[in-house]
Amino acid sequence: MAVTDSAGQMRAYLVGLQGRIVSALEAIEAEAGGTAAFVTDPWQKAADEPLQGEGITRILEGGAVFERAGCGFSHVRGPRLPPSATEHRPQLAGAPFEAMGVSLVFHPRNPYVPAVHMNVRMIAAGHPGEVPVCWFGGGMDLTPCYGFEDDARHFHATCRDALAPFGEDKYPRFKEWCDRYFFLKHRQEARGIGGIFFDDFAELGAERSQAMVQAVGDAFLAAYLPLVARRQDTAYGERERDFQLYRRGRYVEFNLVWDRGTHFGLQSGGRTESILLSMPPLTTWRYDYRPEPGSPEAALTTHFLPARDWV
Repeated sequence: MAVTDSAGQMRAYLVGLQGRIVSALEAIEAEAGGTAAFVTDPWQKAADEPLQGEGITRILEGGAVFERAGCGFSHVRGPRLPPSATEHRPQLAGAPFEAMGVSLVFHPRNPYVPAVHMNVRMIAAGHPGEVPVCWFGGGMDLTPCYGFEDDARHFHATCRDALAPFGEDKYPRFKEWCDRYFFLKHRQEARGIGGIFFDDFAELGAERSQAMVQAVGDAFLAAYLPLVARRQDTAYGERERDFQLYRRGRYVEFNLVWDRGTHFGLQSGGRTESILLSMPPLTTWRYDYRPEPGSPEAALTTHFLPARDWV
């Protein structure tokens, strides 16, 4: 498959994926009696900017179920790959590139519903006169404030099953990769209970690698929506809400300090509002906070966040 064919097919898939996911969340909000709706914000980079391209940001704020839910599509082109994208491909340093993807982060209102992140993307790059190199990345991961064994098992089993047609090695590899990647090194603590993550992926060839990425995108709703249905009506009080806001601080720290996707967008001149749609609407930090031993809050860090096999 030629790179141009792959790019056109991937773009059509990504726009459709964004639409399916947004429609599913709108249905959840409507069933819960919410009146908030997704705002659709199409954008295009100005002709004098270093990064060219366009995208569609879809975001809901103040919903009955989701306090903030952002799902963005982007398709951009630039004259030089930023450093965050050439770490594993130094031969492409300074090469023109094309990148497209869908990225989402959902921050639920109820502390018992886990936050979630998913993205799927494709990058093509090459120096003038050379055949462009095409690679893929993505994954999904779950970030609960209150852990539940059955939620973790369901999420990981869905990820495993989505990758199974592409080789038995893929889920174990990408699960371990996710555990390593979504880790706050400055706190020696995982961001959540993981899922799958991969980057710079092209080992199956362009066609099969793209099919694998699309299988991950297609599995997202099946992995996450059952957890929302289980937990969205769970009663909670001020204690649970305070802990949720505290844990959201960890999310902010990871995204701003360690996340390569955030760095890629900011370094390449991307659209800041769309890049930072992952930020929660409210969060808090406390100095040297330590949950009460034996509490559900303490169980998050002692039982759920350390890397383990869930399936």
